Amino acid sequence: MAAEGKKRRSVILRILLLAFAVYTAFSLVSLQMELVSAKKELSEKQAILSEKKARINELNDLLENGKEKELIEKAARDRLGYVYPDEQIYIDPSAD
Repeated sequence: MAAEGKKRRSVILRILLLAFAVYTAFSLVSLQMELVSAKKELSEKQAILSEKKARINELNDLLENGKEKELIEKAARDRLGYVYPDEQIYIDPSAD
């Protein structure tokens, strides 16, 4: 009977170890997926940051080089949609 008890404990121990191994493997895969997602998000945020820095540098260059007229004109065109009286603007609908 003592051998039967040891055998039962051995089977239970193996089942517990297997369950722990499956849980650990699942956790590792889940963490790896989160890591990949976080890295992708980080690269997207870095790209946005790079674009913003380039835009800031462009605006600073315009201000520092005394090209205020160009800056004002660009803002009027981009933000307000202003055009010169004799100017024709063509919008490409496939550009969106």
